[in-house]
Amino acid sequence: MKTTTLSALAVAVLVAGGAGYFVGQKQSHQHATVAQPAERKVLYWYDPMVPGQRFDKPGKSPFMDMELVPRYADEEKAAAGVAISTRQQQNLGMKTAKAQMRQLESPFSAFATVSADERNITLVSAPANGVVKRLYASAPQQQVKAGEPLAQLWIPQWTTAQQEYLAVRQLGDAGLTRAARERLALQFMPEEAIRALERSGKPQTTLTVRAAKAGYVVKLDVREGAQIAATAPLFEIASLDPVWLVVDYPQTQAQSLRVGSDIVATTQSWPGEQFHGTVSELLPQMETTTRTLKARIVLDNPEQKLKPGMYLNVSRAQGAPRPPVLAVPEEAVINSGDSTRLLLATGDGYFRPVNVKTGITAQGWTEIVSGLKAGDEVVTSGQFLIDSEASLRSVMPEVSQ
Repeated sequence: MKTTTLSALAVAVLVAGGAGYFVGQKQSHQHATVAQPAERKVLYWYDPMVPGQRFDKPGKSPFMDMELVPRYADEEKAAAGVAISTRQQQNLGMKTAKAQMRQLESPFSAFATVSADERNITLVSAPANGVVKRLYASAPQQQVKAGEPLAQLWIPQWTTAQQEYLAVRQLGDAGLTRAARERLALQFMPEEAIRALERSGKPQTTLTVRAAKAGYVVKLDVREGAQIAATAPLFEIASLDPVWLVVDYPQTQAQSLRVGSDIVATTQSWPGEQFHGTVSELLPQMETTTRTLKARIVLDNPEQKLKPGMYLNVSRAQGAPRPPVLAVPEEAVINSGDSTRLLLATGDGYFRPVNVKTGITAQGWTEIVSGLKAGDEVVTSGQFLIDSEASLRSVMPEVSQ
């Protein structure tokens, strides 16, 4: 009886042990199944030294002698930006500002020198061979009025043609008379001289050369008693209304002037007075020594107060206000040479760079043409350190070609 009891006890122990072993094996298998990590999905491969370039399969980097590194799907959030804690933001002195609509006016101010309008310079030349009998304008820079005599010329070669015209005219043949008159015009005889011939009936051997408009003598090429040939230059007459201004301005203000822009000029020679004009041309060549652009302005000068060589202070006239544009603080813009970007605060301590296209810069703000929307928050201080970190982590935006 005692032996039977021991045997039953042994069997119970063995059964319990077997059950425990089975349960333990099942639990171990379940733990092993849970502990086994799921397979991570690879989005792309990249070279850490050239993070902007992405590849669709693993292998050797074409840039460095190293294996490409995978970027996993569970890292997508981190790849979308750089996480910066609140304490780190304070240590970096980070500041942010929101993109907003603002009216930007690019100011323009420069100095310019008055010069003669070369389009209004008149060349007075000799109509035929002759002699300068008398000079009325006898010195350079001499002021002349419209219609004022400049010189008296003796032109004896016109005598024969004029006598022939008078003889034909007496015949009364209208056709021959018209042909003889046209011959006088072909010898560059002015209409004024032909009419004087017709009134007096005597050959006109002297011609008075007059100024076509008011101005001053820029160049004097003859003296009294000098022999002159046909078409020889005698005078150059320049007008003082209007005048030219040639403005030098930095290339950073290239967008400030356009053809047709209204300009206001002032000078210490006439305090309190303003002179108005327009931009006639944006000259095509840059001044290499000063790295400045040049613009030509046509300036009204009705009273001829402005003289060639004067210095003027030039500014753009106040026009209609420009419509508001999307803008960010100027210091927020990062120029890397091949791209222009901003560091965008996406929330929850994440920051990511975005490529943008910029416009004018004025009053400490820069226009954003594309790549951003109103209300977006951008980093204005400390962004260069975060931008460098973003570059190392391969979260830089791709630069469009």
